[in-house]
Amino acid sequence: MQITTRAIVLSSLKYGDTSLIVKAFTRSDGVKSYLLKGVLTSKRAKIKPAYFLPLMQLEVVANHKNKGNLESLREVKVAVPYQTMHTNIVKNSVVLFLAEMLGNSIQEQEQDESLFNYLEYAFHWMDMHALSPNFHIMFLLNLTKYLGFYPDTSYNNLPFFDLLEGSFTKTPSLNPLIQSENLDNFKKFLGMDFEALSTIQLTKSNRRELLKTVVQYYKLHVDGFREPKSLAVLNAVFT
Repeated sequence: MQITTRAIVLSSLKYGDTSLIVKAFTRSDGVKSYLLKGVLTSKRAKIKPAYFLPLMQLEVVANHKNKGNLESLREVKVAVPYQTMHTNIVKNSVVLFLAEMLGNSIQEQEQDESLFNYLEYAFHWMDMHALSPNFHIMFLLNLTKYLGFYPDTSYNNLPFFDLLEGSFTKTPSLNPLIQSENLDNFKKFLGMDFEALSTIQLTKSNRRELLKTVVQYYKLHVDGFREPKSLAVLNAVFT
């Protein structure tokens, strides 16, 4: 079936010497993977490799057979031209990390317009604003609303947060926990949006510890989750 839809690039992988396999999150059908034959060698082709940088927002005309195989693209154009996402070195490091996190976390091959709208908004906001060193933490915590494991903020005055249960607790358990200063920093992000980023102050070491905790939270709640290779690079950027 031929369909026109918006799509956000999650990854692209060279296939052979001339082709790409592109994984994207589409507004119409969730996660899709496409085989782009010959795209790396044909200089006259309408579909350019530069369209498939991580987190690019595209409008595509695609053939979706929905049989679990690689799909194909007929037409591609940039839907939202970024101004800074791929040209600012620090932002590009965050882009690579978030793309890897999304590729490890979004698995459904079905429509999820609420999630797609969140990603569109978040990446446009990131592109148009000076980058806060806390952006990726807020992005990931707010993303859990759409993935189904946003922290239960009831009883957030209690001294522990149980990462496996996703809730605050009075007494420690054998599950991984957030506590003390890391818990105070964790709570700063709950219920907040990107406009409030400037109000959140963290030291470099506290930011690194909190990000490590957030990645662990994903690992506990997303089946088959793999720790992103780009995490070390991101930590180095914000050190």
